[in-house]
Amino acid sequence: MNLAERAGLALMHRLDPEAAHGWAIKALKAGLVPLPGPVSTPRLATDLAGMALPNPVGLAAGFDKNAEAVGALMRAGFGFIEIGAATPRPQPGNPKPRLFRLSEDRAVINRFGFNNEGMEAITARLAQRPKGIPVGLNLGANKDSTDRAADFARVLAHAGPHVDFATVNVSSPNTEKLRDLQGRAALEALLAGVIETRAGLARQIPVFLKIAPDLSADELAEIAEVALTSGIDGVIATNTTLSREGLKSAHRGEAGGLSGAPLFEKSTHVLARLSQLTDGKLPLIGVGGISSAEQAYQKIRAGASAVQIYSAMVYQGLSLAGEVARGLDRLLQRDGFASVAEAVGSGRGEWL
Repeated sequence: MNLAERAGLALMHRLDPEAAHGWAIKALKAGLVPLPGPVSTPRLATDLAGMALPNPVGLAAGFDKNAEAVGALMRAGFGFIEIGAATPRPQPGNPKPRLFRLSEDRAVINRFGFNNEGMEAITARLAQRPKGIPVGLNLGANKDSTDRAADFARVLAHAGPHVDFATVNVSSPNTEKLRDLQGRAALEALLAGVIETRAGLARQIPVFLKIAPDLSADELAEIAEVALTSGIDGVIATNTTLSREGLKSAHRGEAGGLSGAPLFEKSTHVLARLSQLTDGKLPLIGVGGISSAEQAYQKIRAGASAVQIYSAMVYQGLSLAGEVARGLDRLLQRDGFASVAEAVGSGRGEWL
């Protein structure tokens, strides 16, 4: 992080967190943020469910909910980016304030509740995006929907022709009873509808499932079984947690999903266990608490084929993407791995 980025972050931290985020998106759209362009080496080049990534460091959903700054983010050093979540109809989300910095814990709590402009506005922007790294869309359901499972399929049918992958998000804690869709019967039915919808697309894009970190061992085993038989192409582990263990910051009692540094160990344990349960048959994307190349490397060695970052950028800036990718390249070289794929799962036992 350079001096200008450090000063910019200090200024942003004087603002309300949601307002600061809005200004960050505006700065990206206006071309005010220096962007390094693609970061890649032969070691970093990664195949993820048939998608060619220049590096395995992705941007998690939630940063650019409405696809406003896609072109800029594609040049920010990421290997792939995820937009959304998008719901069929626009919705305002939960009342403000709904985003809280926990600076002492290097963490964030949010309870946005899938606030977005809806699939039509988001898809219109995605249809105009430049070519480059893979861009995916996180699929969501409207809060007042009478058939949430059908909402995921509706968004995919509308936006699918304009994205490179889609993520079924049943793991947000901020939409009441959404996580109930992680149960076996509900999840099987939901994924069947999504896979059927994908079959109707001209291009068969990968579909990922994003899961929560707060699952029991039995629940995780069920999800692994469903994932292996449903026709999906991978699992993102994990979304935010409801746990508040060990937090020090004043906002630790706020309702919502916790992300950032405190999530790293919990999410990595889930990732490693899922890697063991799926036995390498499905690619996994590791997300939760990554703030350094070493932590990205730990996720990969625990079983992830790729990783995603977001909350750490609140404290370390957008340049973190390129820093993590370049650092990861050095770590792979240090340990004698010729590719990311060679390192996947090589340290899984340390997390079981």
